[in-house]
Amino acid sequence: MQDTSKLYDGVITNCRSLFINKMKDYGSAWRILRLPSLTDQIFIKAQRIRGLQENDVRKVDEDESSEFIGIINYSIMALIQLEKGVANKPDLSVEDATAQYDEKIAITKKLMMDKNHDYGEAWRDMRVSSLTDLILQKLLRVKQIEDNKGETLVSEGIDANYQDMINYAVFAMIHLNK
Repeated sequence: MQDTSKLYDGVITNCRSLFINKMKDYGSAWRILRLPSLTDQIFIKAQRIRGLQENDVRKVDEDESSEFIGIINYSIMALIQLEKGVANKPDLSVEDATAQYDEKIAITKKLMMDKNHDYGEAWRDMRVSSLTDLILQKLLRVKQIEDNKGETLVSEGIDANYQDMINYAVFAMIHLNK
């Protein structure tokens, strides 16, 4: 499982670097996005991945990796929005946003390590297409919870679903980088 931790950190290092560079280019303009808008951005990325996996012809020369990175980073933005609420204008510096990013990833990685222990690293035997489908399922769950105004009767909340999407996307990236 130590190997999983290192591989996870490697994927996150790349995602974090892109997040920081985009913060330098655009600032925290994403802070004005409501949660359903972030969910829809993640949905677009997941649908594109599924299309790339199913279609024989690609009209844009990009692979699945950039879309999985997008899922990870948008999910972290969503976790930040859940905690901080939506802003009326960009309100986070690169340093503040990076600190929030690191905090959300630390919590999400711990969850992954705990589940990974309990599930015996089952993800290693999964296909990337199955991880994509699980992300899409989580997105549909989040959309339903959003439609229910954030209320659930017996299910985990939106935050847990975003964390699972991050972890599934990291697992997919590990598989793709083999």
